[in-house]
Amino acid sequence: MKTEELFQKRLKNHHDELRWLYMELYDNSAMFAELCENMYRFAQDRAAEFQKLDREREKDPKWFCRNDMLGMMLYIDNFAGNLKGVREKLDYLKSCNVNCIHLMPFLESPKGRSDGGYAVADFGRVQPELGTMEDLVELSKACHKMHMNLCMDFVMNHTSEDHEWARKARQGDGEYMSRYFFFDNPAIPQEYDRTVPQVFPTTAPGNFTYLKEMGSYVMTSFYPYQWDLNYRNPRVFNEMMYNFLYLANQGMDIIRIDAVPYIWKELGTPCRNLQKVHTIVRMMRMIGEIVCPGVLLLGEVVMEPEKVVPYFGTVEKPECHMLYNVTTMATTWNSVATRDVRLLKRQMDIVSSLPKDYIFLNYLRCHDDIGWGLDYGVLEDWAMEEVPHKQFLNLYFTGKYPGSESRGELYNDDPVTMDARFCGTTASMCGVESALYEENQEKLANAIRLDLMLHAYMLTQSGIPMLYSGDEIGQVNDYAYKEDPLKREDSRYIHRGKFRWELAAKNQEPGTLQEQIFTGLSQLEQIRRTRKVFDSSADVYTYDVKDEAVLGILRENEEERFLGLFNFSDEDRTAWLTEEGEFTDLITGACGTLENPVVKGHGFLWLSRQISKNCLKTCG
Repeated sequence: MKTEELFQKRLKNHHDELRWLYMELYDNSAMFAELCENMYRFAQDRAAEFQKLDREREKDPKWFCRNDMLGMMLYIDNFAGNLKGVREKLDYLKSCNVNCIHLMPFLESPKGRSDGGYAVADFGRVQPELGTMEDLVELSKACHKMHMNLCMDFVMNHTSEDHEWARKARQGDGEYMSRYFFFDNPAIPQEYDRTVPQVFPTTAPGNFTYLKEMGSYVMTSFYPYQWDLNYRNPRVFNEMMYNFLYLANQGMDIIRIDAVPYIWKELGTPCRNLQKVHTIVRMMRMIGEIVCPGVLLLGEVVMEPEKVVPYFGTVEKPECHMLYNVTTMATTWNSVATRDVRLLKRQMDIVSSLPKDYIFLNYLRCHDDIGWGLDYGVLEDWAMEEVPHKQFLNLYFTGKYPGSESRGELYNDDPVTMDARFCGTTASMCGVESALYEENQEKLANAIRLDLMLHAYMLTQSGIPMLYSGDEIGQVNDYAYKEDPLKREDSRYIHRGKFRWELAAKNQEPGTLQEQIFTGLSQLEQIRRTRKVFDSSADVYTYDVKDEAVLGILRENEEERFLGLFNFSDEDRTAWLTEEGEFTDLITGACGTLENPVVKGHGFLWLSRQISKNCLKTCG
């Protein structure tokens, strides 16, 4: 079928709903007609090989839900210098079993006012030192030849103050001022501030920035140099959709929508998670399915699992294909500090109760800080009050609490609310950094065991696992950011250090830290990708083993019963359970009956029983 016929067929499938939602939001038929015309233009411009992928994925819409999916987040400059460098390192990424590469923000943004690349000055240009759009296309083609996917960030909520629109708005051009939120009268910003929480109350207090040269206030939810876009203006929606389609046409497979809940603003509300946000995301999903149906939407929604669910939409009217499992990540580290998995178990039970079509992206660490957004209502029932508990967690992970081996730094430490977030790499939080500093081999062995246990647990969760570049070799905090005047005020750069290729070269040297973690992870990843019980279609439950320090996760399909046991205590613990039949330890290959196994301190067990075959056949 030709491109035009396919486009018309896809448009027909979505046209009525898309028009209805658009007119409900904007009541502007001319702008809707323009949107349709441009969708056709982008469909025509889409490269033949990307169109071929679209057709293949339309036939296999669950292509991303299988157990062989494994992602890695990386900064292009830190990892390989530029986009061409990343292309040259694809073999290394393949050796990490990675088939989805999340390139952290790389579009043009101003030095010193980029928020790590999330203040975009030009959606059509790559940061010059990282390469060009042509380099990006070549990278995507190289990835597809190796059956790998590319993911990028799309910052929808705001632009840089250096963006062309913002520059023209600053000159007083009303057309461009209407694309943002400008107010001459301070009373309106003050009215917003009554109901809108602050994102960064310490480093960027308030939700507006006063522009003295204009005598006006502009809404800046994040930082003063990031101006919030006004999606009440249909021109903003249309132009941002054109940016989205342009980037999709560069060969992206997954587009991460940054700060989704913030994109619609209404006076008298928290300006978070409003219903019209869902209208916009639903329209974006349909636009993608019309022009580039092989491209997935990944939503960044930082809330508890049950509260992010609306961003999946419904079976009939889906929104995001995937969402981050942010709160579970924070609760995981809470479990490390407290040696108590009860809260983690509750959250996993909620995730497991959701439809299997709801795909979460799971990770231990990412480019951002850890905010302790835990379920304090539940914790208070267990005598853990919010403020003291957050203080405990920050003391623990900065290594200032007795017995803690973690190392890291606070971010946005607020002396008024007594709140702060935390920054550090997985390895440093597990104790690798402190053990290396002390040259203590016993502590290092325990830190490696904890690191691998946490990764084994992450790989057992429902959804898609995502590594953070450097975690595969146990890379620790990088304090060099303090020497850079453009970075030293932002402690998040402690875990955004350069990739240490000289350490990666040791990942096959027996006995090295790098080899132990790399080999351990590789074994887990290979097991996961070759067993259907890790597929999204499997049933997943938590398993009560009568010990608050040990998390049990059960995965089951018609062929296999898998049980993962994860000890969040540094002491050996007994998992109190009795399972019928013989189980195989997937790590050691040993077979035996399963009755009250002992799990080493900070250790784990991956155990499997074939439902249709006996253990001897499995072992053989």
